[in-house]
Amino acid sequence: MAVSSSLILSPLHFNFIANNKDINKNLSFLSANPLIFNISSKPTNINKGSSIVLCSYKSGSGLTAEDKRVLRERYGFDPNEYISEAKNERIKEGKKQGKGKEVVAEEAAKVHRTTHKLLQVLGGKAKRKKLLSPKGMDVRPMMEVVKGAAFDILQAADCCPASLRPGRWLDLYSGTGSVGIEAISRGCSEAHFVEMDPWVVSNVLRPNLEWTGFLDASVIHPVRVETFLEQADRFAGNGPFDYISVTPPYTQVDYGMLMSQISKSPLVGENTFIVVEYPLRTDMLDSCGCLVKIKDRRFGRTHLAIYGPKWAQKKRKSDKTLQNTT
Repeated sequence: MAVSSSLILSPLHFNFIANNKDINKNLSFLSANPLIFNISSKPTNINKGSSIVLCSYKSGSGLTAEDKRVLRERYGFDPNEYISEAKNERIKEGKKQGKGKEVVAEEAAKVHRTTHKLLQVLGGKAKRKKLLSPKGMDVRPMMEVVKGAAFDILQAADCCPASLRPGRWLDLYSGTGSVGIEAISRGCSEAHFVEMDPWVVSNVLRPNLEWTGFLDASVIHPVRVETFLEQADRFAGNGPFDYISVTPPYTQVDYGMLMSQISKSPLVGENTFIVVEYPLRTDMLDSCGCLVKIKDRRFGRTHLAIYGPKWAQKKRKSDKTLQNTT
């Protein structure tokens, strides 16, 4: 058959006479860019069942990323393989140019974030109401068993076993807001939520407050916790809080520095209770400013420390003595 020699713009269609391990590597290179094929009319001696196309490469012909993905899928290859490889190449190239962080942030921003309802309010006015939380591990809410234990300890230590006293709650690293919402549900009159992620605030925290009916009793501070503590008088200038919860991402904070900053803050008073969730193999001091540690419990790899006024610690000791005598 005579075929005239000409340049034809076409998707890739050929059989490799090569080792299997080279196929994906070659295809990744070829499918990343459109190809111009030069089909020769010169006869070629080939084995039956095989075909060879001699081609020359030319960049910049304008196929979009979606076109390339469709082509890979059409010819039986993983359509996402090229996308991930291209993304890694862009990140590597950005790092070489000193723009690594910007490129990584841009790629992360393209990830579609979604929510689900796995959490719930455990007690009080909004008991059993489901709460939104992000899918994945970008936000790690306090486990419900830990949250339930924390509020049981607080209510017992505060001489109010049925509920919390009507004070103010500060929820640091609030994320979903489940801890502060639990506090309002159990009797707190007001809660302040500190969360720096705008997507979490708009799509998780605020909807949870609206769903539970606690939006009017809440104040959202979309800033970093460190900034909030440094400018405490500006953000919450009504004196010390009655309760403070600290549930940071484990690997992103220095607990020693964080607790030191909290202890020196005007947000902590002599009757404040502080709930701290921290990971295994983290050393926590026996005091936080004028407060003493009244409880330290372990839940698997998670620890829960509660600091409070000295009178709360004395009360717990006297209760234990009374139980032992009876």
